[in-house]
Amino acid sequence: MIINNQYNIKFIYSIYYAIYSQINKLCVFISELHSFSPICFINSKFVIYVVLLLNIYSFIVKITNRGDFMNILSTFFKFSIKTIFILSITFFFLTLSIYFTLLFKPLYYIDINVLNIEQSSTLSKPVLKDNYNYLITYLTQNATEEFNLPTLPSSDHGKIHFKEVKVIFDNLKLMLFVSILINIIGIIINKKRKKIKYLLTSSICLIIIPITLLIPFLINFDKSFTTFHHIFFKNDYWLFDINTDPIITILPQEFFFHCAILIIILISLSSVMLRCIYKSQNKRLHSL
Repeated sequence: MIINNQYNIKFIYSIYYAIYSQINKLCVFISELHSFSPICFINSKFVIYVVLLLNIYSFIVKITNRGDFMNILSTFFKFSIKTIFILSITFFFLTLSIYFTLLFKPLYYIDINVLNIEQSSTLSKPVLKDNYNYLITYLTQNATEEFNLPTLPSSDHGKIHFKEVKVIFDNLKLMLFVSILINIIGIIINKKRKKIKYLLTSSICLIIIPITLLIPFLINFDKSFTTFHHIFFKNDYWLFDINTDPIITILPQEFFFHCAILIIILISLSSVMLRCIYKSQNKRLHSL
């Protein structure tokens, strides 16, 4: 295999594939303007890594010789900080929308009538509310008690599943507090520098998310719902047996669809709010 190395402006590669009649080796020929050295490898993947490293090395040598390395490093660092700040704001409103939906019990109370849950579960409305209220309390509070519904039995797999769901919400809560801290620091820094562009960027990110989420849910909610569980859970304990985990009868899939719609609406409203704040602040800055 012949590799020609160039360190001027850029690498110019011409790749030819051939199979030797006897040893059946893959040979790659890379041409260059100056010199070349013959090297032959049996593992073609190793060639790719070598070429990639030479490319990176050539790029570093080039920008270092031009004195741009520190500028590029500084620009990359600033871009990373801005990206983390924007993502933190986006995550904050996304998580806030999820928690609001989780704690918004009236949505379930309304769905009891809309989805005829009393008839499908053969349970009265007070019993449905008691069990649902216990579920929300279990998921949102820091209690370490075992999952036990007031009037409905639960299998061991069912209890494990809801414990895993609780862990997810606990992690979201922790990440929410971290994002609040990052947001406070970022807002203070941007306010001192009189920069408000982050509001517009965050607004755009927040409007992209609901559109991205809404499309698959509207096309095929069943498949999206299943994919969601495969992503967040490593087992199939979320597939309840109605005989051992009758809670599945009081939580129809349509209810989760309504929850998803509410989350998307809240995210969209957050996006609109940030955009309005940006316009207001931008107008005020230009009037000074």
